Parts: sequence; structure tokens; C-alpha cells
Amino acid sequence: MSALTASPALQTIGLSKSFGGFKANADISLSVARGARHALIGPNGAGKTTFINLLTGVLPVSSGTIALMGEDITGVSQQGRVRRGMARTYQINQLFADLSPIETVGLAIAERQGAGARWWSRVGQNSAVIDEAEALLLRMKLGGLMTRRTATLPYGKQRLLEIALAMACQPSLLLLDEPAAGVPEDERHDVLDSVEALPEDVTVLLIEHDMELVFSFADRISVLVQGQLFAQGSVEEISTDPRVRSVYLGEDTHV
Repeated sequence: MSALTASPALQTIGLSKSFGGFKANADISLSVARGARHALIGPNGAGKTTFINLLTGVLPVSSGTIALMGEDITGVSQQGRVRRGMARTYQINQLFADLSPIETVGLAIAERQGAGARWWSRVGQNSAVIDEAEALLLRMKLGGLMTRRTATLPYGKQRLLEIALAMACQPSLLLLDEPAAGVPEDERHDVLDSVEALPEDVTVLLIEHDMELVFSFADRISVLVQGQLFAQGSVEEISTDPRVRSVYLGEDTHV
């Protein structure tokens, strides 16, 4: 087995980020196996958003390294990380309100193919782009909403569209930043079902407060507290760890 094949999908070594004298992340060494369903949890202010922004290149690291599929990407741009197979969703969606889902996903596919600013004229003539976009939207339970203006979609459907948009980049690693946040209860199960149905060859790192989603989805959990890794383990190990229950889950939390 080659070193590349044996390497994790994502690995950080001693990753730290300081803002002046404040350390938002301190010496985080995390490994996410290829094909894993890995959850990152922690209380508000734990440093989860900073960590994701370091992984995606939004913020430069203060120290430490980040490797994607065995390649050091610590100094690679945001766009370069996407080209290498990293995609993300956001706590607050970043969608184009005036575009339809088919236009939105078509834009991402055309951009991936190098069409750039010519995407609209190209996508209208490229049946392969349309077919791929439609397949993604069907997978995300958006088949009947493809041509509606995004701003008019229910919030849960917008969250699903954001996942479809990330998947249009054909990622090897998908970072899901609280995909169920703010989703009404009657739409929430569509989000859970779509997340659980993501392709097995896509490694997923899920950042989430919804413990039902975490426990139903993850095969491994890492807990971040005050910018540092506090605990790591299986769902059973984390859900029964008295330190985690005290700090984050609460004494009455159970799987």
C-alpha cells in the first residue's frame, strides 16, 4: 500500500490560530479516515468555526499543517483547495437568491469544467451539465423545485440546495457546517435523510449541534472545547464519556 493510499482524507498536525494574545485553536491534531462520517462537536465558542476556516483557507494558520489526501495544503488558496477536492457548506447559506436551483448547480458544474463567466450560455447548450445538475437536485429531494427562484424556497430546501452546490464540485472531502441549523421540524428529516445518503466515497466532516443528527450519522466524533481537542472516539464512547456529558452533552443526554 502506498503512502498516499494509506494517508487519511484529512489530517491536521499541531494546528493553531491566534488573534493577538487569544488562541482560538491550539495544537489541534485531527485525523479523518477516507470514507469516514466524522463529526466535530463542541459548545458555543469552542473554536469550531475558526477550525473550519483554517481547513478551507479562509484564515491563514498561525502554526501547524493541514494535509488533504496526503498532500500538504497549508499554504494553498481557497480555490486551490476546492480544485484538490475540498468543499463546504456554511452555517448561513451563501446561495444566489435570484437564481433557480438548476441555475445555481449548473453554475458550479460549469465553473468546475472551466466555463467561468460563460457558464450561462454554455450551460444552456450543454446537456451533460443539465443532466448532472438535475441528478444532484433529485438526490437532494429538490426535483420539483428546480426552476423556482431560490429566495422563494423553504429554508430546509435551501439547506439541501447548498449541499447540492457543494457536491457539484465533486469533492473527495465535504465539510458540512451545521446543515440542520434553523431548519423547521417538518423539513428536518429531509436534511437528515439526504446527509445520510451522501455517496460512500465522499469523506464527510460534520460540524453540528443537533445530537440526533450526529449520533445517527457519525462513525467517529471529536469534541472541541476552548479551542483544543477534548475527546475523540466512537459514538458510544463519546455519548457515555462523563467528561463530555458534563461539558457539552448534559447529564441527561443519551443515545
